[in-house]
Amino acid sequence: MASNGILEVTDANFDQDVLKSDQPVLVDFWAAWCGPCRALAPIVDELAKDYNGKIKVGKMDVDSNSATPMRYGVRGIPTLLVFKGGQVKEQIVGYVPKETIQKAIDKHVG
Repeated sequence: MASNGILEVTDANFDQDVLKSDQPVLVDFWAAWCGPCRALAPIVDELAKDYNGKIKVGKMDVDSNSATPMRYGVRGIPTLLVFKGGQVKEQIVGYVPKETIQKAIDKHVG
């Protein structure tokens, strides 16, 4: 599902690609069977294009990767977490408009 410069984030590469990133990282926790996740996917794709070079965008399939969602208390999906400097800076749960996500990202860019 990862495309357009979107990272496929897994339990194995999470620390390297997200926590050690020199840019803020937006991680979308999703699952194939989740309707709101599928509805949010095109927005996340747009954000990856809009913020190309400013942030990294990754998607983590919670069905294939359980350790990381548990580590960050992800109980509902979709959940978007913004990481900066290895820390969670923003958490958005559920389907939200693009503007809501942009506001959360803009606090940590530039």
